[in-house]
Amino acid sequence: MSAQTLISTLADSARVAGRTLSIATGTERKGALESIAAAIEARSTEILAANEKDMAAGRLANLNSSLLDRLLLTPERIKGIAGGARQVSELPDPLGNTLRQSTLPNGIKLEQISVPFGVIGMVYEARPNVTVDAAVILLMSGNAALLRGSSSAAHSNEVLVRVMRDALATTTISPDVIQLVPSDDRETVKALLNARGKVDLVIPRGSAALIRMVVDESTVPTIETGAGVCHVYIDEFADLSKALPIIINSKVQRPSVCNAAETLLLHSGIATEFAPVALKALHEAGVILHCDAATLAIAKNAGIPATLATDENFCTEYGTLEINVAIVGSVDAASAHIAKFGTQHTEAIISEDKENVKRFIALADCAAVMVNTSTRFTDGEQMGFGAEIGISNQKLHARGPMGLEAMTTTTWIVTGNGQIRS
Repeated sequence: MSAQTLISTLADSARVAGRTLSIATGTERKGALESIAAAIEARSTEILAANEKDMAAGRLANLNSSLLDRLLLTPERIKGIAGGARQVSELPDPLGNTLRQSTLPNGIKLEQISVPFGVIGMVYEARPNVTVDAAVILLMSGNAALLRGSSSAAHSNEVLVRVMRDALATTTISPDVIQLVPSDDRETVKALLNARGKVDLVIPRGSAALIRMVVDESTVPTIETGAGVCHVYIDEFADLSKALPIIINSKVQRPSVCNAAETLLLHSGIATEFAPVALKALHEAGVILHCDAATLAIAKNAGIPATLATDENFCTEYGTLEINVAIVGSVDAASAHIAKFGTQHTEAIISEDKENVKRFIALADCAAVMVNTSTRFTDGEQMGFGAEIGISNQKLHARGPMGLEAMTTTTWIVTGNGQIRS
């Protein structure tokens, strides 16, 4: 069977199964998610065994530490995945909500309501948790899912999908609303991206290269989830006692994720005092430092290892314990640097000056601005959305962490009493 035929078959099956979602009540969809969460917990040993196969293959293939961390499942992470599904189940139903309504002079009533997209394809890398996060968000928002993960997580994804489908088999919702696209053939990605008329929307989640490929090659509408070249700017009016923990948390807490900081910008007014402290703390946390000329001189004077940063460094989403450091002269200079090298994902300012904060926000063309807090909070679960489908840094339809509402579109209901148009 060709990749095109396979995708067509899976999409058709998902669309037919999606009718069970169309008629399911919010309570029934919530119950389905609760069943999935319970099944994931009950079959954690099976899931962990499958994940160990992927981890062993990853170690054999010499995957870097960042990729291995993204791939790894632990009992705690499985518990978190199940908890995310439960959080989504407890959120307000995103379907059938009236967004606007009015009555025309001729008596016709207009109502715009939220409805599902239909069949949504997910193309993602490494992280097996995305398999569940995506499935439960799409299910709760009434969408059928075509899930195409990476071959590096093939065993984990197969088991997770099997567990979820088995759980759905005990409900009124067809298990076929969740379809796993085989990852052993690269042609399946291309076929999914070109299944216009079969698939309503494609969402990529992963590296900048993957996202760019999907956006460039897809004939199916896409929502672009962004690579994260995120910045932390320490203003001249920053409370430095807040600044240091925020810097460390933004970079070190989990460096492999897209909301981890990749560049630290220091105002020249506090650089002499604060740069040695920040550089030392980052170095002691195991972070490799790439510095502009001014910061490099400070690092060398303090005996802290560092290299000279290039434009390529400033454009790089490391996903590892590496960071760029530069000194800037103002909020505007920090914003100009971010505009040149950032990816419109998450930017942070640490400052006690309200006008500087206001100016930074106005100049920050991005999905999320953090004020006196870590970049790591750009996250659906942290923001109260439950699990997230991804973080969008585009400007159409959805921006920032995408939860249930972002996975809906609208329908107009036009109700009359025999009116005809003249």
